[in-house]
Amino acid sequence: MHASFVRRVGIVHPLIQAPMAGATTPALAAAVSEAGGLGSLGAGYLEPEAILAQAADTRALTRRPFGVNLFVLPDDFEPDMAAVARARARLDALMEREGIEARTQLPARWAPRFSDQLAALREARPAVASFAFGLLSPAQLRELQALGIVVVGTATTAAETRAWAELGADAVCVQGAEAGGHRGTFLHAPDEAMVGLFALLPLALRAAAECAPDMPVIAAGGIMDGRAMLAAEVLGAAASQLGTAFLGCPESAAAAAWKRDLPAAEDHRVTTIRSFSGRAARGLRNRYVEAMEGAMAELPGYPALNALTAPLRRAAAQAGRGDLLSEWCGQAAALVRDLPAAELVAVLMDEYGAAARALE
Repeated sequence: MHASFVRRVGIVHPLIQAPMAGATTPALAAAVSEAGGLGSLGAGYLEPEAILAQAADTRALTRRPFGVNLFVLPDDFEPDMAAVARARARLDALMEREGIEARTQLPARWAPRFSDQLAALREARPAVASFAFGLLSPAQLRELQALGIVVVGTATTAAETRAWAELGADAVCVQGAEAGGHRGTFLHAPDEAMVGLFALLPLALRAAAECAPDMPVIAAGGIMDGRAMLAAEVLGAAASQLGTAFLGCPESAAAAAWKRDLPAAEDHRVTTIRSFSGRAARGLRNRYVEAMEGAMAELPGYPALNALTAPLRRAAAQAGRGDLLSEWCGQAAALVRDLPAAELVAVLMDEYGAAARALE
């Protein structure tokens, strides 16, 4: 299954750079793809024009396959405006206390329209399109596959894996509880879908096999070196998807303060956070997270809260205030390495090979 998936996608290594919205760049995706992995663009926050521009920029840097990721969301949102007002008051007060001059504002639109993003993705025609937060419609799936695009769904439980398999996806990426960033959960409450990766993998493989015996399952969550990649493969994974491992690369768009804080991250300080975006995500428990604890019942959900916190996050990044940033990361963030992406791919595959030889 490993070899079959690698051949189908057109890559050399069973390695995928996770599509981290807000942190990936064409330079990062292209460098990983050039090194033999699958580079990915996190396009969940991007307007259609930006998706096309980033895809074009990536193609200008590499002729190898790359992927694009989107969030499956409704086209339009009607948040609770009373909750929006409460959030603005709380966030503005926090920024004033912390000496941040930016203030919240009402955006023209809470988030890009998914249907428009999907149309741009079809036009861009990446080798791989991955999706989180929900399922595509059968017609949407067929349209992408008719273009020769490999469709990968994100699942956090066996039931979600089965849903993507029944839909006819080409592969499923299972996101263990150790994974950084937004949870892809869509069939369960987030707290009910925090399954550890190495428990989830065998369950997901069995669920996929019930309706798609040859469906590749990709492992994601806490994988930071080649040994963990091999361990996932031993459990049946067709490839490993690494996100936090690439945040320290110079090609990553992660803020300097965010990169600075990762090597010192304590595993017990990586937690599930809703107060930045209104949706469960994994990252560092920092000053902002602690200041907002207990407030979620009063605040709007995703994407309204994500839009409202954007000015704070931009200003905090400019001020070097990592303690006020959404410092998304996986459970083993302290193992991050400050290496160029291509060099990191080489190191990971050297570790993978050494671990495989040690088992012979």
